[in-house]
Amino acid sequence: MTEDTAVDTRPTKIMYVAEATAHGGRDGYVTSQDGHLELRVAMPPQLGGDGNGTNPEQLFAAGFSACFHNALVLVGRRAGFDLSGSTVAAKVGIGPNKQRGYGLAVALSVSLPVLDAGVATKLVDAAHEVCPYSNATRGNIDVTIVLG
Repeated sequence: MTEDTAVDTRPTKIMYVAEATAHGGRDGYVTSQDGHLELRVAMPPQLGGDGNGTNPEQLFAAGFSACFHNALVLVGRRAGFDLSGSTVAAKVGIGPNKQRGYGLAVALSVSLPVLDAGVATKLVDAAHEVCPYSNATRGNIDVTIVLG
C-alpha cells in the first residue's frame, strides 16, 4: 500500500489499558497490575529451555485466539447468526528473520460447524477486519486463517 491509501487502524479513543510487568525476561515471571495474572515464564525446550512455565508465544496465541473469536462472534451477531459452539485456535511460531533478529508467524484455525463455507468465509473475513490483533499484525507478520 502506498502511504496515502493505507488504512489507519489506530484507536481513536483508548477504552481500556492492560498493564503487565516481566521479571527476568524469558526465564522469570510475568504479573498484571490487577493481580489476575501471575505466571512463571520459561524458554520452551525447542529453544533450549526447560519448558517449566508458559512463554510469550503461548500468551500471544491465547490473546489472539480469544480476541479473534470475540470479533467473530460480534460480526456473526450483527449478521444475525448465533455462533455458539464455534472456536478459534491459534498457533504462534517464532524463528530467526533476515535482519538477524526474530519474527513471528500466526496460524488461526476457525471452526464454525453450523454454517456453510461461504457464509463462514465472509464472517471470518469480516472478523479479520474488526479484530485488534489482526489490525496490529497486518503487514507485519504472516497470519494464515484456515476454516476447519
